[in-house]
Amino acid sequence: MTAKIIDGKALASAVRASVRPAVDALAARGVRPGLAVILAGDDSASRAYVRNKVKACAETGLRSEMHEFPAAVSERALLERIASLNHDPRVHGILIQLPLPGQVDAARALEAVSPAKDVDGFHPRNIGALVAGRPTLVPCTPAGVLRMLEHEGVPLAGGRAVVLGRSNIVGKPMALLLLQKDATVTICHSKTRDLRDITRDADILVAAMGRAKLVTADMVKPGACVIDVGINRLPDGSLAGDVDFVAVKEVAGLITPVPGGVGPMTVAMLIANTVRAAELSLG
Repeated sequence: MTAKIIDGKALASAVRASVRPAVDALAARGVRPGLAVILAGDDSASRAYVRNKVKACAETGLRSEMHEFPAAVSERALLERIASLNHDPRVHGILIQLPLPGQVDAARALEAVSPAKDVDGFHPRNIGALVAGRPTLVPCTPAGVLRMLEHEGVPLAGGRAVVLGRSNIVGKPMALLLLQKDATVTICHSKTRDLRDITRDADILVAAMGRAKLVTADMVKPGACVIDVGINRLPDGSLAGDVDFVAVKEVAGLITPVPGGVGPMTVAMLIANTVRAAELSLG
């Protein structure tokens, strides 16, 4: 059996198209959803991610603006810019591209963003709403993964889901979203014992640990849905996910590629969150 490959690019395009009517409705009310992106430093990967986000905004009718800072930027300067954007009525979403330079406390910067403009869904208030089962702005990558699962008709209620990784960006919110869909969820991490025994029981396996090709074929239940969130640069310069794609696709029922899987969906959900924030700003 060879797994069906989930086309993240095609689905992301459909998601962007689905929010276009909302963009047009906002335009009729004199509002154009606006996204402000803060980028500090010269990290090439961060710049590539930002370019993709800005391009997606333009294609969907959103306004975007870049706020670039040198790597030596002070925390105070960054916080002052965030405060300014919080009060700018043209800006409905604020995205702080991570990682930030070491002298800037990332948690403090993320918490400085108004919860109403936190389109990344990282603010403690938005995370708290997710925990309480009343989410407004959900972290983009987990939201994109959930949309993929639902689009493919993967049974979630009663299913056994294993999430590899416990980050605040992916692992924890992903587990919460799956739990809200009535899946039975296990979170694994670098200290988990007998990892293979746990993953072999998963109907849905989400890999987000940042370790290239961690998930091998013998760790996957035949027919399982395998979602690869990881993106790792190999010594030869090529990209690989957290899943050994070539081997695992011969065991799984559904699988996402890297690149072209979860990545485009993350950007699409950022667009959707920005439009949602603009709608909420009008009450």
